[in-house]
Formats: sequence, C-alpha cells, structure tokens
Amino acid sequence: MKFALAGYGGRGDIEPCAAVGRELLRRGHEVRMAVPPSMLGLVESAGLAAVAYGPGTQEQINTATDFLLAVQNPIGKLREVMDHVGQIWAEKGATLMSLAKGADLLLAGMSEQGPAANIAEYYGIPLAALHFFPAQVLISSSGWLYSDITKEVADAQRRALGFPNTTGPSPQQLVDGGSLEIQAYDEIYFPEVAADGRRPFVGALTLELPTDADDEVLSWIAGGTPPIYFGFGSIVRVIPPADTVAMISAACAQLGERALIFLGAGDFTHIPHFDHVKIVGAVNHAAVFPACRAVVHHGGAGTTAAGLRAGIPALILFADWMDMRLWADAVRRLKVGSARHFSAITQESLVADLRSILTPQCVTRARQVATQMTKSAESVASAADLLEDAARRGRMARFR
Repeated sequence: MKFALAGYGGRGDIEPCAAVGRELLRRGHEVRMAVPPSMLGLVESAGLAAVAYGPGTQEQINTATDFLLAVQNPIGKLREVMDHVGQIWAEKGATLMSLAKGADLLLAGMSEQGPAANIAEYYGIPLAALHFFPAQVLISSSGWLYSDITKEVADAQRRALGFPNTTGPSPQQLVDGGSLEIQAYDEIYFPEVAADGRRPFVGALTLELPTDADDEVLSWIAGGTPPIYFGFGSIVRVIPPADTVAMISAACAQLGERALIFLGAGDFTHIPHFDHVKIVGAVNHAAVFPACRAVVHHGGAGTTAAGLRAGIPALILFADWMDMRLWADAVRRLKVGSARHFSAITQESLVADLRSILTPQCVTRARQVATQMTKSAESVASAADLLEDAARRGRMARFR
C-alpha cells in the first residue's frame, strides 16, 4: 500500500510521523513524507523519502510570533496574519496534493490536519491524524481567534477544490468524518481523554536514532556518579547559553551533582569549562536517560516520554508555547517530578526544585510509572497496525 505523511514544525512535531513511517516502510509499504526543509535530514536519516513542505523554521517562528501579536492586538494584526497563513496553506496544499495522489491513506501531524482533511476528501482516501498531545484540550483553550483564522484559510482551500465551506473547526471535521485519531502518548498522562475506536492510545512514537556522540557521552557518564540531564529543545535558541551553563553548574555544585547539558549544534568554546559539567550538541535520549539521575527539560512531548520510560524524575521548565504546560501539569499530577515557568528560574529555585525531585519518594514513583509506559517498539507497531487497517478499509470501500 501507499502512505502519504505530512508533518510540520520542529523535531518534536516531525519525529512521531517519521517513526511510524519508518515502520510502515519496514513492512514493505511505499511511504512518502512532506516536512519542513530543516527536517529533511532527520527524515532521510530514517530511510524515508521526503519532500520540502512549507517555509523554513525561522519563517515558522516569525508566523507564530505574529499570531501571538494578533491575540494581543487582534484588530491591528488579524488580517495580516490571516493573509500570511492563507498563503502558506496554498503553498503547502500544492505540495500535499502531489504527495497524496495515488495514496491509500493520508496521515497528518498536529498542525496539518486542516489542509490534509480537504485533500483526503478530494482524493476519496482515508485521513488519519497523529496527536502527540490531547489536541482537544489545546484547541478548547486557544479561543475564537485560532478557530477563525484556521476556518477562513481552510474554507479558501475548500473553495479552490470545489467544496462548500466547513461547518466547524478542523478537529470537528475529523470527528464528523470518522477519521482515525492516533493518540501518540500514554493514557496515564491524560486519563480523562476519551479513547474510543477512533482515538486509540499507542504511546510516544520515537526514532531513537543513535548519534555520533553516544559513546563519548556514555563514557563520560560511566566515569563518575550518574548526572542530571539538562536540555531545553527549541527554547535554547533564546536563552544565553553561557549564563544558563553557569547557573546549572553552580546549582549542581551546591548539590554535589554532575550535569550533562544539551545545547544543540553550535560553537561552545567560549563557554567556561567545569569539571562536573559536560556540554553536548547531540543526544540520544533512549541511550542516555537510563544512565542519568533525573532529567530537566522544556516540556516537549518526546522528552517527557523518554524520561518517564527511563524511570527517572523530571523537572519541567516550561514556556508559554503549545503543549509544554500540559506536560508540566501531567508530571506534577503523576508525582514524578516538578515544574516551573522558565522565566521564573533562579539559582536558588533550581537548587530547591532539584532537591525536590531527587527525594527517594519521587525516584520510587518515577520507577513505578515507567512500568506503565508503553515501550517504543510496541508504540510504533501499534500505530502501524492501525494505519494499515484504516488503509485497507478505505480500499475496500472505494472498490466495492
């Protein structure tokens, strides 16, 4: 069978789609994927054929900033934001139309389900959605502005395809159309989210790709006490690395702990060196986290799942972006760690928070929760099974 996959955003947005795409490819299916230009390397390293889709990462960040400004000043910015989003949807739509032609199923990541729903309807093929956090929770809290922007651009796309306007937001289209909505996280986080036949939980979908730094990092870890891991995902682009490393170093020195700090690709030669601190530009969560004492991170879905799968406590230092606060709340609710807004961090608060998550009670609870997490291989296998079944049913319906 042929599967078309569309994802947009950073690594946390793309990796779940790529992980299930790799599994479908391994099973002998034809898989084609559309991702942002900056994510082509990641997807191709997993063995998948990919095409560039939408603007680059920096333009995406600028669009998100404009959206936030529209929320604060809706009269002055709303039309400008709508025009820009509409242009991006039109460009993405052209790519996705080509990608999905001849496919048996179209799988869409979190942000792509609106345009994907219209294109799947045009070709008469099943649409499946991939949610790495409960989309209905975020949509319900994002207010009228988000719905109005997406509905207007979705309706423009539908008119171009010869369809009538929508009667509701994209998530409602999925429900009304009977689409499969894969929940790529574990039920333990959000037991209140309905899980019927169309919203099955499969657990986090990750590639677990090795990095060139794995052996060096694991060797450093083995040379002393297990460290605390620090990594801040996309937030790292807006924080001063030297100041952050200095604060982490001082806090860990006060506690007698070692620190493994992920800062992404870049030149860190100007950052002071500390004997109890190691800075890395790449990290394989699946290989490294089980050797750490705890994980401190920004609240990404993949990093949260990797830490809990490893059975170690978490401290989430979240920003006001997408799902980060949801994961922070889930970690606190599960009693496997703590959380604080990133803007409120001080050396004193970091010391106090680290002490709280390194207590025997929190460590024990993290180990207990790890036994309830779905293993990575089981997650990708379950997701692939669901997609194969949906594609087969779609084929049967078309050829009756």
